[in-house]
Amino acid sequence: MNVDKVELIFRSQLGAGRVLGFNAERSFMMKRIGWLAGILMVAVLGLGLATAQENSPAGSAHLVATSNPDTASSGTSATAPKLQPRETRYRICAGDSFDVSFELSPEFNQTVTVQPDGFVTLKSVGDVKVLDQSVPQLTQTLREAYGKILNDPLIVVVLKDFQKPFFIADGQVSHPGKYDMRGNVTLAEAIAVAGGFTEAAKHSQVRLYRRVDDQWMFAKVFNLKAMEKKGDLHEDPLLHPGDMLFVPKNSFSKIKPFIPYTGLSAGAVMAQP
Repeated sequence: MNVDKVELIFRSQLGAGRVLGFNAERSFMMKRIGWLAGILMVAVLGLGLATAQENSPAGSAHLVATSNPDTASSGTSATAPKLQPRETRYRICAGDSFDVSFELSPEFNQTVTVQPDGFVTLKSVGDVKVLDQSVPQLTQTLREAYGKILNDPLIVVVLKDFQKPFFIADGQVSHPGKYDMRGNVTLAEAIAVAGGFTEAAKHSQVRLYRRVDDQWMFAKVFNLKAMEKKGDLHEDPLLHPGDMLFVPKNSFSKIKPFIPYTGLSAGAVMAQP
């Protein structure tokens, strides 16, 4: 076999190898395109399902925390409970301190601090439970306690150090936490105080929780996105001391962690031969 024939056979085999390599690369890219298309389809279906679940009818109140064991066994009422205002008078908390002054017996004047268990220790009387009482109730409790050793005592109670009104912001806000209330604060203002929404926030599903007696009541779902878009904040509620607002994640942020990052965009993949 001469040199020319050997060279011809070698070139023909080299060309066949290039064709095979090209076909293999094209087959791999087509499989990759199909895989990415499947991922995108799953993401779209997941987005639609999450949206359908989150857009359930809102506005009714729901019990979301512990309930009184005595009432839990009686069954759930068919009518959803509505938001109820709390007692407007401040109630004594653990750590509060107050002055106790006696108009006719100044020797009993004292400043006391509420212990963690809700009791205070009083001169000549001992321990008295005062937790969760308003100032008028506290005054009456002290009068009854000192009525055992004094005849119709005249007592004046003045709060010194007490828990300031506050609200709690949680969820997809820039700075979740507990904030003091200075005057009237609306839901939208409270979110602004907490740093505003994050990129993952669902503006249309802002939840407001309010403490009513010994239960957390789910008050309402507020669509702040629609309020801000219309420029109408008449439905923006005023917060009460102790309220908690929660901003959930939007649908895309929930499925984003499950979408793989390949380092190659879909456009670049589609551009391959």
